Amino acid sequence: MEAKQATIYHNPACGTSRNTLALIRHAGIEPTIIEYLAHPPARAQLRALIEDAGLTPKQAIREKGTPFHELGLGRSGVSDEALLDAMVAHPLLINRPFVVTARGTRLCRPSEVVLDILPPVTAPFAKEDGEVVINVHGKRVR
Repeated sequence: MEAKQATIYHNPACGTSRNTLALIRHAGIEPTIIEYLAHPPARAQLRALIEDAGLTPKQAIREKGTPFHELGLGRSGVSDEALLDAMVAHPLLINRPFVVTARGTRLCRPSEVVLDILPPVTAPFAKEDGEVVINVHGKRVR
């Protein structure tokens, strides 16, 4: 993957995902956008995304607004394999957004995590709610 390439596993209904996409574009990159609810990754690809981000399936699963509890995924002893199976069967369980660039893979929660895997960005940027991520001096606000 070249330095000016990125892929985002995106949910346009999610503010964090929209802010992440905006930051990627702010860095001068027009990413490949995969709306993962309509086009979910295959199991092996999902496993690779999670592992490349340095996470476990438990760290990459979304509970809020999903069938997580209804499926019994919160009980003790649920294996990583069972969590992966559930995410493949119910893509809404995949936390978002995952972003892949030549500099790595990240689950971008919060959205500014994406800056860790993008070329340097110094132009001011604020999230859609007005929160400043990069100030007028080109410094990342933490």
